[in-house]
Amino acid sequence: MANIFSGISGRFRGGGKSNGTKSPGPNGGGSPISPTGAVSNSSSTNLAPRVPQIPNSPSLSQSLSLGDSAGGITGSPAVDDILAHYNLPQPKPLWLNEDFAQHIVRGNFMTLSARPKTVEKGEWIAHQVVEHYRNLWNFVKVIHDPDQNGVSICNPKTCPKMSASVHHSFTWLNKQKQPVEVAAHEYIALMQRWISGKIDDPAIFPTDPQGVSFANSTTVPAPSSANYPPGGLNTPGSETPILAGPTKLNASLAQLAGPGDWIGKSSGFPPEFFDVCQTIFRQMFRVYAHLYWNHFVEPFYHLNLERSLNSCFSHFALSAVELDMLKPGELEPMQPLIDLWAANDILPRMSKIYAHANLKAGERLKKLAEEHNAFLKSQAEQQQYQ
Repeated sequence: MANIFSGISGRFRGGGKSNGTKSPGPNGGGSPISPTGAVSNSSSTNLAPRVPQIPNSPSLSQSLSLGDSAGGITGSPAVDDILAHYNLPQPKPLWLNEDFAQHIVRGNFMTLSARPKTVEKGEWIAHQVVEHYRNLWNFVKVIHDPDQNGVSICNPKTCPKMSASVHHSFTWLNKQKQPVEVAAHEYIALMQRWISGKIDDPAIFPTDPQGVSFANSTTVPAPSSANYPPGGLNTPGSETPILAGPTKLNASLAQLAGPGDWIGKSSGFPPEFFDVCQTIFRQMFRVYAHLYWNHFVEPFYHLNLERSLNSCFSHFALSAVELDMLKPGELEPMQPLIDLWAANDILPRMSKIYAHANLKAGERLKKLAEEHNAFLKSQAEQQQYQ
């Protein structure tokens, strides 16, 4: 997944060499204050060429533009009430048509999200943070970097606030820790600086390989002298590697959970590490939601990047929920798409995110798209004979 975008920068920006930092975001100007701001919910540097506006093609009209009743679709009131709860606009977003919710990869994303048994959980979370941020950064550059005229696709005029539909907007905490509303372009810049500052801080994301801890394995214990209980007539010598079963003397810190223990402690991560990672994932989700609601068609659909966006976001959402980085309720702005993916079996059935999906709502969205596409096809055929 980390290599999906290996050619995007070269295709649209001419590429660029790394500045030596390990995170993809900028570091200049210092790290802003913690971004955890309030969520408003009324319902409950490379130069990028400016992509010219492309006239709507016939496929764009397949965004369910005729509403739920298009082509004679009525549906049951109970299921329609489920969709009404989401307060979806009319016409519905293009990404809720399953024809445009496809992926560039096939398979079970659990194989990418599941933590290997020999990797300590803190190390795995840190790896996921960096990789998902790298994936998101490639999309952000498309809308955030200015073109040759100094104008970016996402700017204060097109996106005066950081939002994901009219029902969800996000604020940033200022120096007084007060929530303030800023334009999406500024919000994303603050997000980049804050996340990069955290990832590049060795006190939060230590990089010393000597501090790496491996998860305890009861099936294949590491051949270390710490695995031998001291004392006794049968204690092996230094040249007699006989492995002992797990005891309090050789158990990992993850097993010896206590009041002073936390995820990542055995690998040198600080007590606040888990909370910081949760905030990073929350910020990344807000940016993904903004990309879908405000920029899916322009530019990602026009650049044929919608499948790449879908693939990375579904992997992100699956990992975030599996690792407890996001609570299911925090996915609300994108819940209809998650429901659709669950109904299409794109999300693994054994995953946490699938368990919180509304399959009936997903099936309803599938039926709306199928019948509406058939309605459009029928109209096109009639026009051929006129």
